[in-house]
Amino acid sequence: QVQLVESGGGLVQPGGSLRLSCAASGSIGSISGMSWYRQAPGKQRELVATITRGGSTNYADFVKGRFTISRDNAKNTVYLQMNSLKPEDTAVYYCQMRLITTRGTIVDSWGQGTQVTVSS
Repeated sequence: QVQLVESGGGLVQPGGSLRLSCAASGSIGSISGMSWYRQAPGKQRELVATITRGGSTNYADFVKGRFTISRDNAKNTVYLQMNSLKPEDTAVYYCQMRLITTRGTIVDSWGQGTQVTVSS
């Protein structure tokens, strides 16, 4: 069984910064892609950023130049550094990982979500 635990959300003023973390634990063999998604009230969940095991990244246009995704493979952890935050970044942020368990099963696992609120 695999568990993803997120941390780092909270309330921040416009223009401020936050850093989200998501750590995986359990029967993990290896992890390939790691991603962050977000879902604002009344809206569909949307992809924010993705990072491959080798470190290649991809970002949604609405966060390019402001957010940075990174990972620590030794710690099975993915990060999202969010700078220049805007009120429209307010959402619940979810991490997602595609991993192979120790039994060889491919699993798409999700974190529980962490609230990010950008408001003055």
